[in-house]
Amino acid sequence: MLVKTKAIVLSSIKYQEKSLIVKCFTQSDGLKSYFVQSAYSGKKSNQKIAYFQPLTILEIEANHKNKGTLEHFKEIKLATAYQTINTDIVKSTIVIFLSEMLHHSIHEEEKNEDLFTFLETALIWLDTHEETSNFHLILLLETTKFLGFYPDNSETDFNFFEMVDGIFSTFQGTNCLNEHETFLFKKLINLKFDSDQKVFAGIERQILLKILLDYYSIHLDGFKKPKSLDVLKEVFS
Repeated sequence: MLVKTKAIVLSSIKYQEKSLIVKCFTQSDGLKSYFVQSAYSGKKSNQKIAYFQPLTILEIEANHKNKGTLEHFKEIKLATAYQTINTDIVKSTIVIFLSEMLHHSIHEEEKNEDLFTFLETALIWLDTHEETSNFHLILLLETTKFLGFYPDNSETDFNFFEMVDGIFSTFQGTNCLNEHETFLFKKLINLKFDSDQKVFAGIERQILLKILLDYYSIHLDGFKKPKSLDVLKEVFS
C-alpha cells in the first residue's frame, strides 16, 4: 500500500557497510521501520544520511506492506528544515536524548495523530526559541498524556507524589517522592514551553530528570535509560 505521510525519525542504525535501518514515528501508521539501501554510497550519500538525523521531520512516500517486516521509502524530503537544532550544541544534545527516550517509549504500530502533532509542534518550538533549559523535562512529562500515565493532578495540595499509581498523597509511602521532590514535580506540571526557564536551578533539573526516568521505568515494560543521558547531564551541569 502506497502511503504519503509525515514521519519523525526516532533512530537509524547502520546495516552492513552501506545501508541503514531507520525507525520512524509516522503520522499515518504510528511506528514503522524502513530499510534504506546504499545510504552510504553515491554522490548524494551525505544528503541521504542528513534525512535520518534524530527527530528530523520528514515527508515520505512509502510502500507499507504491514507484514511486520521492514518497509521501503519511495520518495523522501524534509517537512521542516531545522534552523538551529543541528548547529546548537545544547539543542542537538536535547534532541539526541529525546530521540532515545521516544525510541524506548513508543511501541504502537498504530495511528496516534495527537501524539504526532504534539511532537511536531514541540520540535518546531525548540528550533525557533532560545530559552530551552526545561524543554526536555516538559516534553517528557507531556508525552505521558499520550502514553497513558500522566499524573493525576486533582489533589496537588497533598505533599507527596506516589509514582506507581501516579497520584498525590497525604503520606509518604514506599513509592513516593519526598516533599522537596514533590514540590519540584508540581512546579513542572504547571510549566509550559514558553514559561520562564529560570524557575529551576541546574541541580533541580537533575532531580526532575531522575524522577521522570524513574517514572517512565515504572510505567513502561522494558524501558531502557538512554545512553546519551550522561552527555545531557554534562550540558546542563
